[in-house]
Parts: sequence; structure tokens; C-alpha cells
Amino acid sequence: MKLGFSAALGRFVLIAGLLGSASIATFAQTPLPPPATANTANTANTAASSGSTEPASTAAGAPSVFSAPAAAASAEPVSNPYGIGALWAQGDFVARGTLLILILMSMGTWYVLITKLIEQAKILKQAQAIDDDFWSSGTVSAKIQALDEDSPFRYIGDKALQSASKFSSVSANVDLHTWLGTSVQRTSAKVQGRLQMGLAVLATVGSTGPFVGLFGTVWGIYHALVSIGISGQASIDKVAGPVGEALIMTAIGLAVAVPAVLGYNWLVRRNKEVMEAVSAFSGELHAALLAHVKR
Repeated sequence: MKLGFSAALGRFVLIAGLLGSASIATFAQTPLPPPATANTANTANTAASSGSTEPASTAAGAPSVFSAPAAAASAEPVSNPYGIGALWAQGDFVARGTLLILILMSMGTWYVLITKLIEQAKILKQAQAIDDDFWSSGTVSAKIQALDEDSPFRYIGDKALQSASKFSSVSANVDLHTWLGTSVQRTSAKVQGRLQMGLAVLATVGSTGPFVGLFGTVWGIYHALVSIGISGQASIDKVAGPVGEALIMTAIGLAVAVPAVLGYNWLVRRNKEVMEAVSAFSGELHAALLAHVKR
């Protein structure tokens, strides 16, 4: 009996030893968590001491969504150091003189354009009034005297009456039709020349304005490149600003030339309408004076 009990106890001890060895081997193969660093410990302590409810990533220095509006509010717009003001302030006498020439050309263009449009509109209005009631009744001389003194129709009529009054002194050498026709044609040509005044200014500005602006651009680029070469800085921020500033001259030249060209073409077309009205009045006046003098 004692032998059987001892054998059973030995078996129990052997089985317990085997189970213990297996548990130790399994525990040894299980990976351990990494040790906590000093920063993590400090962060955890700071968060615990302050009683913050934010996650550890925010407390550890991660960007917060509440800092974006403050950063946007602190951003300031960058001012542009280049432009027409800088071009005038930094330019020499050649650049400033070129800019002044372009300004004077633009002022001359708009002055001629506005004054000629007003003049043409006035003449066309007078031509319409003549077509309505000039040939209705009364003598030719009385109707001519009733016209406006600054009207080209009044000028043509006065010259035609003066030629008719002088016909008696040249009647032996020329007939009345040729005499009056020559006088009316000469007067109409003077009116046409008066209408053409100022158009040469528009043609000159329209053809030379871009080249004047281009000259200013070339001069400005030359000085910009010289300044860049002296400074020794050829980066894009050092080159693009001065060169772009010099290109303003070309833009100004085009802005001066385009209205001059368009205005010239417009005034020439309107001058044709005015001269058609003047020619019609001259032909009718010629016929009326022929009939009046023969009577």
C-alpha cells in the first residue's frame, strides 16, 4: 500500500514539473510592450495635471483645428512694388519723357476725336434743316443770309453770290455755268479741307504710338538688365519685376494707338456723309443761281 502511494506521489510531482516548464516557456515567447519614454511620461503627466480632456496626440504637439483661423487672420497681403508709379519714380529722363509723349499723344487723339464728332454732328443737323425748308419759298440770297454764320453751307452760298455778282466783268470770256460751277467747286473743296483737319494727328498717333511705347520698353529693359548685372542677382524675382515694369510702356503705346486708328476710320466715314450733303447743296445752289441770274 505504501509502495503504491509513493508511486502515485512521484507521478504527480513529475506531471506538475512538466506543466510548470511548459508555462515558463510560453511566457518567455510572449513579446513585452516597449518601455515608456521620457517624453511620453512627461506628456502624460502634463495632461493629467492640467485635467485636459483632449487626446494624447493633441497634447503631444499635434496641430489643432483652432489654430487655423488665427494663422489666416495674421496673414497680410503682399504689396506690389512695381507699376506705373514705380516706373515714373525709378525711371530716368528718357523713360519719363517717353511716358509724357504717350500721354500728350493720347490727349491729342481724344481732343481731335471729340471736337470732330461734334463738328460733324452739327453740320449733318444743318444739312437736314436745309433739306426740310430751305428751298420752300423766298429768294436765294435771303435764304443764304438766314443760315448760321459758322455753317459751311452759309460759306458756300456767300461765295456763290459773290461770284454771281462779279460775272458781269468776265462775261465776255467765260459763260455763267462755268463761272459759277468753278466757284462752287472751289468753295466745296475748302470745306472738305476743313473737315480733314485733325485727321493727320490721328493717323500719326495710330502709326507711331506702338513704336514709341516699344522704344520705352527697350530702354526700360536695358536699364533693368544693367541693374540686375550690377547687383549680381539673376533670380526670377529679380528679373520678372523690372522687365514686366518696362513692358508697361508697350501696353500704354497700344492703348494710345488703338483709339486713334479706330477714331480715324470712323471720322473718315462720317466725313463722306458730310461731303455728300455739301455736294448736294452745292449742286442745287448752282442750278438755283443760274436760273436767278439769267432772269
